[in-house]
Amino acid sequence: MSKFKRLSSGTMVGRNMVNKNVIGKKNVTRTMTKIVVGCGLSATLLISGCATQNIQAYQNTTPTLDMHEFFSGKIDGWGMFQGRNGEVKKRFYVDINATHEGDNVIVLDEKFSWADGSKSQRIWRLTEQSNGVWVGTAGDVIGEATGEVVGNTLHWNYVLALPVEDKTYQVDFDDWMYLINDGVMLNRSVMKKFGVELGSVTLSMHRKDPDTK
Repeated sequence: MSKFKRLSSGTMVGRNMVNKNVIGKKNVTRTMTKIVVGCGLSATLLISGCATQNIQAYQNTTPTLDMHEFFSGKIDGWGMFQGRNGEVKKRFYVDINATHEGDNVIVLDEKFSWADGSKSQRIWRLTEQSNGVWVGTAGDVIGEATGEVVGNTLHWNYVLALPVEDKTYQVDFDDWMYLINDGVMLNRSVMKKFGVELGSVTLSMHRKDPDTK
């Protein structure tokens, strides 16, 4: 009888552990679904993203990106947010005013106009470190963004506070910017949560001629 009791107890503990694991997975799934819905994505598209690329592959690419030179003055940007299946969920225009504070700090005042008529703003402060390394801060960025410039490419990693319904979720951004010529930069960002890709943002930035109003 005692052996039966011990076996039953052990079996019940095992079941409890399985139930807790199942409940934990269900909670994660619910959280992911809320974020996905908030981003305009389908929960059926929750697939793990691929490994990130190596920025050193761009060491010899030209034109060489000078952050102080490109991010100076007025910049126009047109972008879109896509789900993993490529469907465009959101479109926007961004008016960027880039100014400098001393020799090492760039301030980007970004004013977004979304296709649905809504407006938003983000102000970045980018601080140059050494050897092509940059750090950035913004009001909705958790902690600091870390970036590196190699060749014509800038690679950023940061965590963004994304409001969805009545909650705010921390979402990882893997952000790549490529200087195409002196006046054009292309940007692609991949957004993830729990290591799972939610979608991507594509942005085309064009420096304005100083004489153009």
